[in-house]
Amino acid sequence: MAYFTKEELKKYESKLLGLKKQLEQDLENFAKKDPKLKGDYDTKYPDFGTSQSIDEEALEVANYESNLSLEYNLELRLKDITEALQRIKKGTYGRCQQKSCSGFVRKERLDIYPEAKYCMRCLPATAKHSQ
Repeated sequence: MAYFTKEELKKYESKLLGLKKQLEQDLENFAKKDPKLKGDYDTKYPDFGTSQSIDEEALEVANYESNLSLEYNLELRLKDITEALQRIKKGTYGRCQQKSCSGFVRKERLDIYPEAKYCMRCLPATAKHSQ
């Protein structure tokens, strides 16, 4: 018996595509796609104007640094979502990606975090807080 019905797979695929679209829109608000590196974005440096005080320049730098961190995290999630969509196409979606595991990611987990790669047993201890 298959782990997912066709309807369930369509539901997860639709959810992942929606998340992918939203992440891409979020990234485009402050970054642009890097044409040389697939899946990479470059944060735009904010420019609040030409006649700036030291405080305004400091705010630009702080805003840029904050956006760099946000860009990195959104890119990672976008990568995970893209990989999950590929697993749907290959027929391996829902299987734990840990090489030594033959288990499945619980559907309740996928309902909340559809790009999940690992079952809870195999989820690395350092990642349990972020996944």
